Amino acid sequence: MSAASGERESPVVDELLGRSNRLGSDPTITNYAGGNTSAKGTAVDPASGDDVELVWVKGSGGDLGTLRASGLAVLRLDRVRALERVYRGVEHEDEMVAAFDYCLHGTGGAAPSIDTAMHALVDAPHVDHLHPDAGIAIAASADGEALTQRIYGDRVVWVPWRRPGFQLGLDIREIQRANPQAIGCILGGHGITAWGDSSAECEERSLWIVRTAEAYIAEHGRPEPFGPIVPGFEPLPVDARRARAAELAAQLRGIASTDRPVVGHFSDHEDVLDFLARAEHRRLAALGSSCPDHFLRTKVAPMVLDLPGDAPIDDVRARIAALHEAYRAQYAAYYEAHADADSPPMRGADPAIVLVPGVGMFSYGKDAQTARVAGEFAINAIHAMRGAEALSTYRPIPDAEKFRIEYWALEEAKLARMPRPRSHAGRVALVTGAASGIGKAIATRLVAEGASVVIADLDLEKAQAAAAELGSHDVAIGVRCDVTDAAQVQAAVDATLLAFGGLDLVVNNAGLSLARSLLETTEADWDLQHDVMSKGSFLVSKAAARVLIDQGIGGDVVYISSKNSVFAGPNNIAYSATKADQAHQVRLLAAELGEHGVRVNGINPDGVVRGSGIFSSGWGANRARTYGVKEEDLGAFYAQRTILKQEVLPEHVADAVAVLTGPELRLTTGLHVPVDAGVAAAFLR
Repeated sequence: MSAASGERESPVVDELLGRSNRLGSDPTITNYAGGNTSAKGTAVDPASGDDVELVWVKGSGGDLGTLRASGLAVLRLDRVRALERVYRGVEHEDEMVAAFDYCLHGTGGAAPSIDTAMHALVDAPHVDHLHPDAGIAIAASADGEALTQRIYGDRVVWVPWRRPGFQLGLDIREIQRANPQAIGCILGGHGITAWGDSSAECEERSLWIVRTAEAYIAEHGRPEPFGPIVPGFEPLPVDARRARAAELAAQLRGIASTDRPVVGHFSDHEDVLDFLARAEHRRLAALGSSCPDHFLRTKVAPMVLDLPGDAPIDDVRARIAALHEAYRAQYAAYYEAHADADSPPMRGADPAIVLVPGVGMFSYGKDAQTARVAGEFAINAIHAMRGAEALSTYRPIPDAEKFRIEYWALEEAKLARMPRPRSHAGRVALVTGAASGIGKAIATRLVAEGASVVIADLDLEKAQAAAAELGSHDVAIGVRCDVTDAAQVQAAVDATLLAFGGLDLVVNNAGLSLARSLLETTEADWDLQHDVMSKGSFLVSKAAARVLIDQGIGGDVVYISSKNSVFAGPNNIAYSATKADQAHQVRLLAAELGEHGVRVNGINPDGVVRGSGIFSSGWGANRARTYGVKEEDLGAFYAQRTILKQEVLPEHVADAVAVLTGPELRLTTGLHVPVDAGVAAAFLR
């Protein structure tokens, strides 16, 4: 038994987790990290051996769909309910969250959320609080109270908007007591709450409330709640809209990062495209979301481009710049209108959601997952708007109430508790030749430092497999790219923009070698190696530079060159010459791109045998013959000829990339870093 929760002795916890995971798996029922569930039961207090009544409730910031026992807050039910005696009223709501610490059972599990009081005070063993699209549609309708009575009769009761907290828990408890026939309620502007005597009954009632609202909207709602299609604002064909999205991504990521760097996500979901094609989209978008869980991630309203999807690109770029300036001014005015002396500082005035008619939606956040989830919440908001407009008029909670949630002292405290970001958090990297060897080690290290990474390789299957090893699509994706083909290079860059909204860091790692003497080296050998490494690096750097310049937030380009770029060895004319070409590209581009805040640096490895794609493709055998050693001893041979007498591994090159592109060397450009364990003949002079 866990001393914190007694969870191993209570089947109630297993039932609660199963119910939570099922409800959380459907984004129309509740969105990522939204809503909360609870169960009450009895466990043994390890300190006394007595039975004690507990309430298990999803902890602050947890996600229902992936909830585990460790994500539950566990509290003494009698102590939570006793807080009513010390509650000083709505003006002192924030005190109550701190008071939960004195109600914990043992170590208490996860941090209690603001909704804990609702779950403890409602007199039912099982409680669900959810944010379903259809439920919010009713909750955010101008005549939501009348709709609630019309749809549900006396089984579901209307609760006027109130900010989540202790008072809301008291309100719902009193409604439950006054309406013993009720199974739940619609929370104005917010969502739904349901309760039951068993976990199964509670889940059944939650689903009934949601499905009944969905059915009523489908049967009684107007067929075109967003109005008619506006000519010219229809969705572009899929290839055209994705091409336009890639064209705009760098500029949009740059404006969204004016106050602080963010990662982006692009979606051309059919519901977004339909919304943007309709006459009412600007009016409704300006009203913003209603559910607190939504606008905490999406801001109070999106930025909306007011041009057709196929408008001339120069006109679109100019209009985006003007709209961004206006958006920042409007957000600052919103902050000034509602802030008081105790409000936290403004967190930034840039949009978290940008809507482009005919093209789709760009969403932004501190990392790729946060950006994607923000977009999902924006789609949930569109669904809620559609339902509300189908039956009535969409009316979200007032801006003053949105501000109270967005700049809640408790939310600020939650942000302050978050761990310090890793060195590459919020950065997007493209690494070529990254399905194996040095490239894969670099991608792995950058992910470990918080970056989102695109693994580009000739072999798509291997690139995707390498990406999957690193994590979800929020962490890494794999794309096919022949770096000798400008079209494929641009496609890889575009895929990066559509996946993560931008690009910060490029590693030119793709390479090969055919180790031959001058007389044995054919013209085809020469051309192939120069195409892959000299031309390939040029093409990748050129495509990336366009993005880095358009973003306007700096960036890094790294060349994986070689000790051979400065050291003359035998039987290696083509490879060494192209590595020297790469080394000079570093110097040339450092001088050219510096005015845009882009750093360009190189790394000169040597003797990377283990894990190296080049060595495993025949280069190792050739080098072993050249030096008169066995191929399996080549790594040790290289190590013994170094000053440090140590073998160089792919991870050592990855370390150098991480340091060169991290914050410690932010004023370093045009540098070549040897990673060779010390080869005196290759010392840079």
